[in-house]
Amino acid sequence: MELLKDIKNKFKEKSLEFIISNDFLREKTLIPFVDKRIHAGLLKDETLPMQARKERYYIGRALVSFLNKAYKNAENSPKVKEALVNSFVGNITLGKSGRNPDKPGCIGCYANSHSSDSEKLDFDMFDRIVDEKTKLWNSYFTVITGGEPTLYKSQGKDIFDLAEKHQDNFFLMYTNGTMIDKKMAKRFAEVGNITPAISVEGFEEHTDARRGKGVHKKILRAFDNLKEQGIPYGVSITPTSKNADWILNDETFDYYFNKHGVLYSWLFQYMPIGRSSSLDLMVNPKQRVKLFRQMHRLVKDKKLFVADFWNSGALSSGCISAGRDGAGYLYIDWKGDVSPCAFNPYTPVNINEVYAKGGNLNDVLKKPFFEAIRQWQKDYYTEQPADKKGNIIMTCPIKDHYEMLRPIIDEQIAKHNLKPMDEAAAEALKDPEYKKGMIEYHDGMCKATDDIWREEYLGKQQVIKETAEAI
Repeated sequence: MELLKDIKNKFKEKSLEFIISNDFLREKTLIPFVDKRIHAGLLKDETLPMQARKERYYIGRALVSFLNKAYKNAENSPKVKEALVNSFVGNITLGKSGRNPDKPGCIGCYANSHSSDSEKLDFDMFDRIVDEKTKLWNSYFTVITGGEPTLYKSQGKDIFDLAEKHQDNFFLMYTNGTMIDKKMAKRFAEVGNITPAISVEGFEEHTDARRGKGVHKKILRAFDNLKEQGIPYGVSITPTSKNADWILNDETFDYYFNKHGVLYSWLFQYMPIGRSSSLDLMVNPKQRVKLFRQMHRLVKDKKLFVADFWNSGALSSGCISAGRDGAGYLYIDWKGDVSPCAFNPYTPVNINEVYAKGGNLNDVLKKPFFEAIRQWQKDYYTEQPADKKGNIIMTCPIKDHYEMLRPIIDEQIAKHNLKPMDEAAAEALKDPEYKKGMIEYHDGMCKATDDIWREEYLGKQQVIKETAEAI
């Protein structure tokens, strides 16, 4: 990567680890240098609309701020510092990290959270997937979702054993946080390369209302236990129509980031899968625009690393599902079923069957369902010139473009053995009101965001006037 070469040239006689470990070199020289190089590099990238370049710069700056804080907090945690330098910075941020499987499990409790009766990948299979995606795809970032990953046990091993074996990877684990006592926090520190994103619903009253009385206090204890061990941790929030109007306000983020030491936040807007009645909880177009504005303000003005799986479309150049070429991901659930992403629960293949036939992850990518989605990504955005790109404020095939995706799903079921991953996904295909509601959501999103896309992204290609700020 050009940035890595630039750093090596600037600090010829010093290793990256030494530069990062020296507070003065890191904060007064390296970080301002990286900031300016990111800024200059994005200015030259004429494949992106100017506003998308700005947003990438701001999130890049927030990422650097996150890494700086995480490294400082890990002063007495050598394995965490090692993982941040070698795995996160070396292999992911400055390296060429390709496709990333998101595995195993679910968002929105599609999988059972009890370790005693959950279907799960054997440890050897889990280990093989991580090893294979690293070697085949140069992929060093792995996301682990639920049920509850801290309950995973197989062949006498757990998630920490997996992370310990794959020190070249950095793992993001979504968890309810209730199991993170002092002993488990110490285990996080021993492996070093896992960051937990703990699920919250807002303040104590909101979290306990959805997750059970006393859960929020357990989460705060988890924060304290992780902080004591120097572990970087974040929060995961699910915006719905009920909380979207306040979930991203300054009070909420000051509470978590400033008072409780949170370093990042991921937002996963409620995605309805099932019958039409579930559509009522979906963030409506007006609320989504408000979330869009609030999220980018937090990133730009407060330098917080806040990302939204939908509203951050310009940062990722649109949808990254179905193993998008060069920078995409796949989702593998505990049964081994592979889907484009956690929110598109239709599977053309099971990884256990692929391996049983002597195949590998590259054979998974060749499935027609994934190829069809990747072709849509190209036609809609990734292979279009900057002034012709589709509106990626609404970037998601299944949520924002259901009228496009549904015919693909129907054709793949008829011709290529595509299957729903669960009963709720099957019900969605049978319910005409669900289909109607999802198409109406697309129409509402077009009305709410098309003018923003045309005027702010595809309008005059203005030069970025903001001066790069030292962090």
